[in-house]
Amino acid sequence: MPRRKQPTIPDELLDQLLAGSDPRVALADGGLLDGLKKALAERALNAELDHHLEAGEPDGRGNGRNGYSAKSVLTDTARLDLQIPRDRLSTFDPQLIAKYKRRFPGFDDKIVSMYARGMSTREIQGHLRELYGMEVSPDLVSAVTDAVLDEVTEWQNRPLEALYPLVFLDAIRVKVRDEGTVRNKAVYVALGVRADGTKEVLGLWIEQTEGAKFWLRVMNELKERGVADILIAVVDGLKGFPEAISAVFPKTQVQACVVHLIRRSLDFVSYKDRREVAAALKEIYRARTAELGEAALDAFDEGPWGRKYPVIAQTWRRHWPEVIPFYAFPTEVRRIIYTTNAIESLNAKLRRAVRARGHFPHDDAALKLLFLVLNRASKDWKMPQREWSAAKAQFAILFQDRFAIT
Repeated sequence: MPRRKQPTIPDELLDQLLAGSDPRVALADGGLLDGLKKALAERALNAELDHHLEAGEPDGRGNGRNGYSAKSVLTDTARLDLQIPRDRLSTFDPQLIAKYKRRFPGFDDKIVSMYARGMSTREIQGHLRELYGMEVSPDLVSAVTDAVLDEVTEWQNRPLEALYPLVFLDAIRVKVRDEGTVRNKAVYVALGVRADGTKEVLGLWIEQTEGAKFWLRVMNELKERGVADILIAVVDGLKGFPEAISAVFPKTQVQACVVHLIRRSLDFVSYKDRREVAAALKEIYRARTAELGEAALDAFDEGPWGRKYPVIAQTWRRHWPEVIPFYAFPTEVRRIIYTTNAIESLNAKLRRAVRARGHFPHDDAALKLLFLVLNRASKDWKMPQREWSAAKAQFAILFQDRFAIT
């Protein structure tokens, strides 16, 4: 679809506007552009009132203009002092800037955008003070961002796809004030890969403890929202998860997250050795069979890196029963599992925002921020991974009628 051509302003009009003025002054705060925005807003408001008066009152009463009232409003770029036209019967409610409103919608979007970037309330206040030269209260920032909570509820209850070939589940830790005490809580994130290879966050759940009951509730929620089948669930040792998913989606294969196992291994390694150790670990998870993978693990353990970092082999052996199913998948499917860094990059964005915030006053505050970060990140998820076209053919062979090539 061709991009719509942006309207252009005639050069003659621009020359008239700039005649006798310094362009630097015209572009400065309070300069020509702000004056032009004010003039356009007031002209639009007067046109709105004219239309309102022409339409007449439903009860047939006569109406007319009744002067102006002053109103200071915030736009996404400046503060404007407007003259708002009034009518005698006080039935006029402008669409451009409604009664009792002192912010254009773009201004609220600005606050939400800054909040989504992980800026604290104090940082947002400072930014707006510098931008507008005025104080914005913490209550205003909270009121604007709290408006997102209805959107969060709608998003958390939206219908989902019937089939997800892959679902990655992971957790990040947040500090939340609860009954006067700051507690560590887990935010669980479910990232689904659709049949066409595109990604979608299925939901967010905050819980202090995990277990089979919690995961059973989450799985039933996904089912109620329309999910009929999950082919492979990739998890990182979530307590009680295998039992819960087998109760709701009995055909789902549960697979240990190889990416997390690699990351956990590298946590024990000095920075200068990480590249070489990561390359050595590839011999394990890229082995053709579980037997060859175990032989590669033995070779790693007996080699120089295994002797220097013995805890790595110990970690892999401890999780080996959960790794073995991985080798049953063809190379194309395995590659999708261990190269899908979407959950990693997504969690990195979430952790960055959480670190900037410190702790949250309540669960809703944490959900609000994390939803905005997710919403911002998901705008880049337009295309499937380049490996998906090869992988989906293998999914069709492995899972037959449970997976339809789209």
